[in-house]
Amino acid sequence: MAIKTFLESIRDTMHDEMARDERVFVLGEDVGVTGGVFRATEGLYEKFGADRAIDTPLAELSIIGIAIGAAAVGMRPIAEIQFADFIHPAFDQIVNEAAKMRYRSNAGWECPLVIRTPYGGGVHGGLYHSQSIEAFFCHSPGLYVVAPSTPRDAKGLLLSAIRNPDPVLFLEHKKLYRSIKGEVPDGEYTIPLGRADVKRAGSDITAIAYGAMLHETLNAAEQLAREGIEVEVVDLRTLFPLDRETILTSVRKTSKVCIIHEDTKTMGLGAEVAAIISEEAFGDLDAPIRRVTGPDLPGIPFNETGEHAFLPNAEKIATALRELARY
Repeated sequence: MAIKTFLESIRDTMHDEMARDERVFVLGEDVGVTGGVFRATEGLYEKFGADRAIDTPLAELSIIGIAIGAAAVGMRPIAEIQFADFIHPAFDQIVNEAAKMRYRSNAGWECPLVIRTPYGGGVHGGLYHSQSIEAFFCHSPGLYVVAPSTPRDAKGLLLSAIRNPDPVLFLEHKKLYRSIKGEVPDGEYTIPLGRADVKRAGSDITAIAYGAMLHETLNAAEQLAREGIEVEVVDLRTLFPLDRETILTSVRKTSKVCIIHEDTKTMGLGAEVAAIISEEAFGDLDAPIRRVTGPDLPGIPFNETGEHAFLPNAEKIATALRELARY
């Protein structure tokens, strides 16, 4: 067991899996010689060479198209999109090719591809370096969407993603890279895709979150605990497919639900989670489902005041949880 940052856990996991399996390689903009803009691939070029830590042109469509071709013939590519905001030129390749590979070939072909990309706000990145893209891609059956929140989960989920026979969009919240540290198991450690995790047990309210918002939600839950309100915090971890069993078990225990994400509210992932709860556990609810999200704006402002106003935080979440507790 070692203490690592979120970023170190991701980097070390890629290193170990590349050493274990020669089919694994990374490709993307500046992932080789530079080691990535966030240094997530630092050292891989020196260890494994230019054939397995491949610097590509600034062409996201090509990065993903090449990675799909490599996956189709048995390689295990890890394609990095430098910022999630720049993934949209590759949307067709991801949704129409990678996600449909197994289905359209009647399970004759696999596409063991991992697409890693940093997403999310809170780092003064402005409109084009702060976006949350998960809702777009969770609408694509055939594609796993994963968003770990801790160094331990980052390792376990990334290892499972690399070994998964179908494509995985692996979302790494950039604010967590160096701000979050935690214990990471040594050696072989995997977490099955599609499993949520109860990060804090409670009996009064269920709070459902992921990514950076998990930590804001845990902070809010601690505030409420001092007021005698016990909040159960569920970390989704895999955003598609959702872990319905864990969600519904918690909801049926507490009877009150708050869903938190920093993406915009309308058509966000929280809407689907709320629909699942409404369809399958409506009779267990003692209050309307609440959502704490970003507003429906085209982007996150660059300046600190605007960014703070846009993003959910522990205080905003705590306010919503108190209102639910009083309902």
